[in-house]
Amino acid sequence: MSDARQNNLALIKDNNAFDVVVVGGGVNGIGVYRDLSLQGLRVLLVEKNDFASGCSAAPSRMIHGGLRYLENGEFDLVRESLLERDALLRNAPHMVKPLPTVIPITSLFSGMLNSAASFLGRQGKPSSRGALPIKLGLGLYDWVTRKSRAVPRHAFFGGAETRRRWPDITAQAKCSAVYYDAWISHPERLCLEMISDVGEAAPHCVALNYAELQKSGDTYTLTCQRSGKSLDIKPRTIVHATGAWLDKSVSNLAGAPEKKMVAGTKGSHLIIDNPALEKALGGHMAYFENADGRVCIVFPYQGKVLAGSTDIRVEEAARVRCEADELNYILDSLRLVFPNIEMSATDVVFSYSGIRPLPQSTQEFTGRISRGHDVKVLPGDVPQFCMVGGKWTTFRAFAEQTADMVLQELGKPRRRDTRNLAIGGGKGYSEQSEVLTQALQHRFAISSDRARHLMSHYGSAAASVQAFCTSLGGDVSLGEGVQYSKAEIRRLITDEHVQTLADIALRRTSLAITGQISLGLIGGLAQVLSEELSLSAAETTAQKNQLIEELSDFYGVTPQMLAERTKQWSMKCA
Repeated sequence: MSDARQNNLALIKDNNAFDVVVVGGGVNGIGVYRDLSLQGLRVLLVEKNDFASGCSAAPSRMIHGGLRYLENGEFDLVRESLLERDALLRNAPHMVKPLPTVIPITSLFSGMLNSAASFLGRQGKPSSRGALPIKLGLGLYDWVTRKSRAVPRHAFFGGAETRRRWPDITAQAKCSAVYYDAWISHPERLCLEMISDVGEAAPHCVALNYAELQKSGDTYTLTCQRSGKSLDIKPRTIVHATGAWLDKSVSNLAGAPEKKMVAGTKGSHLIIDNPALEKALGGHMAYFENADGRVCIVFPYQGKVLAGSTDIRVEEAARVRCEADELNYILDSLRLVFPNIEMSATDVVFSYSGIRPLPQSTQEFTGRISRGHDVKVLPGDVPQFCMVGGKWTTFRAFAEQTADMVLQELGKPRRRDTRNLAIGGGKGYSEQSEVLTQALQHRFAISSDRARHLMSHYGSAAASVQAFCTSLGGDVSLGEGVQYSKAEIRRLITDEHVQTLADIALRRTSLAITGQISLGLIGGLAQVLSEELSLSAAETTAQKNQLIEELSDFYGVTPQMLAERTKQWSMKCA
């Protein structure tokens, strides 16, 4: 067990009274933990698994206003999403970047009545979106952000210009529209940065992963899964931020709710290694309709291509994976937009899936289920606040809404607003990132690739990360072509609540999602983890086996793929 974890457990043992206990360490839970901590309250964050390991690790990686929500009549949600998108562009510019998006359009007027049909209670799939409704929607996008525009206005192109810009796009596109949203490079890392920010600003607060909160009678007990230790907790209030597991969480701590609050849908995504497809996108995301009316996306992502997504109703919250039929569904959707580009399942280097925590709904077409958020209050000796719904882009607004209700319950004023509060490496991050990258390169005599890697992962904290690495007397890479160094991994383990190899490979780094992870790299990571956490040989082997099994079971990365990647790496080094 790391020193940091032992210190956190000691803090709880010394003082087990908390103004708020937040159950659930995804982006919404971390957001409300951050907000309440900044108001001077003593807050405990409890996550059963690793931080940002559930739905928060399985988003589209878009930070967007929700153009599609307009046809559901959710104008307030679109406005909120656009404002939060622009806030993230300001507050986390090292990870959240503008994303130019092209919409191939095959008709003129189709889809004009989608919003009206939704308003009147229609439950079927919407009609195909034509040029005119898209133009109206994008005009609303621009109008909402007119006073503090963070991205360019939309534009329309005729058929000839569309094919000049995107030669491989389907011939059925009569015209196209281009607008801007945003994308996030490392969503899990941004969650960890918010936790670190709390550690600096409110050291009396505690965040603990791999822990569970249970209730027996009137007693709340916290159990550390890594040590088996249990501690009694005295909360004044509890916030449930457990996403698709909300109803189960509430049942455990407050009794079964009167009616089910959450009904999730499963969304799967692919990471594809296909240079022709990446080139065809021309630096844009393509936002398009599949044959079933479901909106799909594809955009360049960290040297690969990210594509999605499915939207499948699920009855029971559980860990999910991208199944073969979903993989084929996504690949088939791409062939509709880029019919002349060859692509196959062998191009997929990683897949992931999560359950969207949507409000309970009777809608037949899952795309019409609201992506909005709400808070339900369960009164009692320990009032409990249930965060229902929500999406990645609006986590800060959702956290603020929840925090205000908790503050009112506790009779406490709001001390600080988070709308313009920078996150982690976004503090002091200059728009002149290339200048900062060059300065980093020269100061530490590192390669330009290594400097860009540090800037994209840590922003304004890049220099302190490299200084730590240099202080260890060397900065040896984990492997050929891999920008992560062994010293950098040591820092992640000591500073970022790492407990398992999966924490490193899947959430603290992008080694897995970019298709770099291999048997060789797993061995290198395991060696560093073993040294930092003083693991036995048996524990280290178990950690490696668990990661290999998890990659195969949930991310489509088989042991054979890992072995082949190691073989290819060895051949390059020979």
